[in-house]
Amino acid sequence: MNKLHHLPGQLGIEYKTISEMVTIYCKAHHHADSIPCAECQSFLVYANEKLDRCPYGQIKPTCNKCPIHCYKSNRREQAKKIMRYAGPRMLLWHPILALKHIIGEQRSIPSRIPHTASNRHIRHKHKKK
Repeated sequence: MNKLHHLPGQLGIEYKTISEMVTIYCKAHHHADSIPCAECQSFLVYANEKLDRCPYGQIKPTCNKCPIHCYKSNRREQAKKIMRYAGPRMLLWHPILALKHIIGEQRSIPSRIPHTASNRHIRHKHKKK
């Protein structure tokens, strides 16, 4: 299994939100022995990697508002399917995360991508010190 990157601040909240959505979706659709199942775990590793590499870093807009579509088309469709099912249910199971996500969707999209703002860039910069 691939290693998950530590995602601080807003990126961590966004990862926790998608992780909880995947759990809700997986429980309802995959009926696997372990939750998340291997397919959903693979998606979470992919989502973690994309959040880690997001050029906006901590000022990242929510994915559906972002002008950069970093997910491959099959993964983007998988994310849409998960979010369509789990999004409304998040208000019942994880209301604080759901509200944070709704508030995040109201933030304006930065007009410029900050240079070297991605979590990955910051992580590598701190390793070199």
